[in-house]
Amino acid sequence: MAREFTSVGVVGLGTMGAGIVEVFARNGIDVVAVEISDAALDRGRANLTGSTDRAVARGKLAVADRDALLARVDFVVGLDALHSVDLVIEAAPERLDLKRRIFGELDRVCKPEAILATNTSSLSVTEISVATARPHQVIGMHFFNPAPVMRLVEVVRTVVTAADVVADVAALCARLGKVDVTIGDRAGFIANALLFGYLNQAVGMVESRYATREDIDAAMKLGGGLPMGPLALLDLIGLDTAYEILETMYRRGGRDRRHAPVPLLRQLVTAGLLGRKSGRGFYTYEQPGSPKVVPDEQTPATAAPAPADGAREVATVGVVGSGPLATGIVEVFAQAGYDVVAVTEGAATLEDLADVDLVVEAVAEELSVKQALFASLDEVCKPGVVLASTTSALPVIELAMATQRPADVVGLHFFDPAPTTPLVEIVRTIRTSAKTTATASAVCAALGRTGVVCADRSGFIVNALLFPYLNDAVRMLEASYATADDIDHAMKLGCGYPTGPFELLDAVGLDVALAIQRELYRAVREPGLAPVPLLEHLVTAGYLGRRAGRGFRDHARP
Repeated sequence: MAREFTSVGVVGLGTMGAGIVEVFARNGIDVVAVEISDAALDRGRANLTGSTDRAVARGKLAVADRDALLARVDFVVGLDALHSVDLVIEAAPERLDLKRRIFGELDRVCKPEAILATNTSSLSVTEISVATARPHQVIGMHFFNPAPVMRLVEVVRTVVTAADVVADVAALCARLGKVDVTIGDRAGFIANALLFGYLNQAVGMVESRYATREDIDAAMKLGGGLPMGPLALLDLIGLDTAYEILETMYRRGGRDRRHAPVPLLRQLVTAGLLGRKSGRGFYTYEQPGSPKVVPDEQTPATAAPAPADGAREVATVGVVGSGPLATGIVEVFAQAGYDVVAVTEGAATLEDLADVDLVVEAVAEELSVKQALFASLDEVCKPGVVLASTTSALPVIELAMATQRPADVVGLHFFDPAPTTPLVEIVRTIRTSAKTTATASAVCAALGRTGVVCADRSGFIVNALLFPYLNDAVRMLEASYATADDIDHAMKLGCGYPTGPFELLDAVGLDVALAIQRELYRAVREPGLAPVPLLEHLVTAGYLGRRAGRGFRDHARP
């Protein structure tokens, strides 16, 4: 039988530590809450009472239950008060030397059978454990912020953690109403190892002026289906915290360059621009600690470009293609009031596009096919027409140069299904004119879509950020670090993602994912972007996901 935990100690009462205190006290467990000074203890008490008062105000917690919860917590200065608890969870700042010092002292103070746990999100649990004489009783319990709400706990075992300790902590997580994933001691564990490479890449996009902060965040929310954009999320996490996690992952994780913090991140931290907590990070906030974003010098104008700003008038639109995406794009333009000439199999011909103001092609994703089409459109269409491609991966500049009017060529990447997906990526090449980009932005606004502007680079915004994350998840599975189920649980329950990476890969199609990942790798030759062999093998075997009946999981055939 799993051991009974009747009393627990929590060391460090910042936002995370206070949240962990609340989790245990809500579940009827007595808690000794420890800080280093009276002032820090008062701040920790305020964190807990503030959280529980908000829960009462929202109707999530009864007044009597709040009072009972608070009565279970004993606030104390100093570690000596932890002498009789069954479990201690350390939630101190993310510094290895500090955590090792705390664990050495806990080893002296706590009873011999007590389990010692760290809430570290990236440091080596093994290195922390060897600061004690009981490394077999040391384990990682990585809660996610806010701890009372997020259901995931990563249970991190070292090579010497006793099996009964792992089992007892997993049973405790179930008692707390949490979902545990038990994993080995590796940099970033599951969630952070997958999350922070993606966040760091988004910072790189801002640093290189590839796209604006607003467009990157909008793209990942509307096109990637994520609850927050990467830059807003970094501001919430704290840029200093993110920097330290990336540094640790870079040092411990084989020095993958994608985990080396982008210089802009270090510059912001050095300047004291740490995100919400300092009042400014990638965005500017009403005051330190406030979630409300206020305009600053980088905030774009909200009005759509008008003809006076260089945007051309568009009344008639031609759509070329016969697949579901082309059909959806025709529907989108028609519903917005545009006259549409649809060039499909057996319908209108290219010659019928002679007088349109905009052409959107959605033909097969093959460079030679699209280049031939653009060369034909160049001959047929009147001067000044905007020629747009819906390509999701091909270089738009190679299509533009198939014409004699590259300044009029732009990418308009609609997402499938076009009638219900609110995002369009507007891809400007080095030859696209400002007038063409303004016209594309104005058309997207008229369609009721959010247009995000980016440069002509493989994957644009969404695929460039999304598919390396999916590839990393496959690499984690290939290494037998965690199961597909545990990885999906970690990203859904720990990061709030609507679907896990393997659910998404099976839905998208493994062959589609492989093709995109190959394009991303070919564009920059970054070793970390090379498709994982497991993904290639599954595609070769015909395991393509839902439509094939099997991918990373078995599915009933359609």
